[in-house]
Amino acid sequence: MSGGFVLGFFFIVVGLPVIFGIGFAAYERHLKFKERQLQAITSETAEKAAQYAAHTERLEQRVRVLERIVTDKGVDVAEEIEKLRDAPLN
Repeated sequence: MSGGFVLGFFFIVVGLPVIFGIGFAAYERHLKFKERQLQAITSETAEKAAQYAAHTERLEQRVRVLERIVTDKGVDVAEEIEKLRDAPLN
């Protein structure tokens, strides 16, 4: 056997699997990082959606009260507005 054949055989049998193994491990770490990144974005998006929903609910409640004030002819509007100012916003 010649030295070139042995070196080439060694590279194919040992070197390539080691190189591919290192590359695959790096790719797995990259995928895990991307998964954690996606989970963080998903969590943040869900939290923002919940905040927007709560804010929208508060606004809808206030609009319902204002609609009632405008449509109810027998109610003192100034008194109702003062009640709204004193009411907690959740």
